[in-house]
Amino acid sequence: MIKSMTGFGKTKLQTNNKVLNLEIRTLNSKQLDLNLRTPYLYKEKELEVRALLGKKLVRGKIDFSINIEQSSVDSVPEINQLLAKNYYDQMKEIGKELDIDTPSNPFSILMSMPDILTSSKEKLVKEEWDDIVIGIKETINGVIEFRSQEGAKLQSDLVERVHTIQELLIKVEPFEKERVPRIKERILNNLNNFLEDVSKSKDRLEQEMIFYMEKLDITEEKVRLAQHCEYFLETISTEENIGKKLGFITQEIGREINTLGSKANDADIQKIVVLMKDELEKIKEQLFNIL
Repeated sequence: MIKSMTGFGKTKLQTNNKVLNLEIRTLNSKQLDLNLRTPYLYKEKELEVRALLGKKLVRGKIDFSINIEQSSVDSVPEINQLLAKNYYDQMKEIGKELDIDTPSNPFSILMSMPDILTSSKEKLVKEEWDDIVIGIKETINGVIEFRSQEGAKLQSDLVERVHTIQELLIKVEPFEKERVPRIKERILNNLNNFLEDVSKSKDRLEQEMIFYMEKLDITEEKVRLAQHCEYFLETISTEENIGKKLGFITQEIGREINTLGSKANDADIQKIVVLMKDELEKIKEQLFNIL
């Protein structure tokens, strides 16, 4: 069963007189791209959080945040006034340089800046962090469930499109049977135009026929295309974290479709090839979001 790289998970956690909101959002990305926003108290644990997220979520653009919804009086964070003034001075300086007015309510912006709120009294205790790790794992499980649900929709769409390519491949057969005699006739006509006596150049005729038949034969392309489609369907239903592998199989499918189109030399087959390419492009677009 495939998984989408798009996911969402949220957990509300109560620990050590605090109420915390843990949230994870994931989008598609070629690599693992982690972005963490946590209160200053938990900054020392960010490496541990990164390792946990990377191991479980594997790949994608991942935004993780911990927000304190409610806290005891003793643990209420303090405003870092020096840092706030520094941010404000920089805002005014940039405003002057770009000829932009200072916001009418700069406090709302300042309070959202990194490390504005600090806690000088509070220390992180093991029990609190253990609770948070459990909460992170629950949130990750929520993301994985979301990814699985989205993946099921993607898988259904991809399987349907590969089946469409297989059905289109079957439609090539009758046109191919009509195409071979037509090619033979064209070769004979061309030879008759350039040779005075075809019967005296029987070897030449045979050589020309063999050359063009080999050049225009599409049997191998059809067989390989059918095999690649079967391999795609087999892989998508039996393996996990296969986005890149399916991408490689799709490249092979595309190669055979292109060769089929270039060798066919037939208008009806070309129309079928165009429909195959259309389905393949839609498959490629979907693969960008598969884990």
